[in-house]
Amino acid sequence: MFQLKPLSREAIPAALEKAHRYRLLNEPLEAESICRDILRLRPDHEAALISIILALTDQFSSERGAAGARTARDYATRLGDEYHRLYYGGLICERQARALLSRGMARAFAYDGLRDAMDLYEQAERIRPAGKDDAILRWNSCVRTIRQEKLTPRTDEEEPQLLE
Repeated sequence: MFQLKPLSREAIPAALEKAHRYRLLNEPLEAESICRDILRLRPDHEAALISIILALTDQFSSERGAAGARTARDYATRLGDEYHRLYYGGLICERQARALLSRGMARAFAYDGLRDAMDLYEQAERIRPAGKDDAILRWNSCVRTIRQEKLTPRTDEEEPQLLE
């Protein structure tokens, strides 16, 4: 079977730039692959962790991408900065909720996902660096989506029933 070839440490900055370009070109699988090569060499590389989280969440709307949420969350727990762990955790929840909406899935589950994202954004907001209002911008976007889509929480009738 084929073996993966290792990336050199000197190539990391250029590889990260390529991953960014592939995301801009709507080729998140390629970006994800590059980030995996970087993380094989440097498992704690913060920029590569963020880039792979974004590449995975870019795929949430596709059939293959729905399974990437757990992987994205695993990468988010590896982020060294608490603000980043909270912010990107919120982004994962938000993008997963938006993917549910785009696939016509249960709107109440999308509401729950957006609320989970908002909770994480609020936590990130409390510890954000001065002048970094990204969590506020994302929180506002979630609020607007809930309003625009007229999303509501699940009712008792929508709760899953356990068989006895």
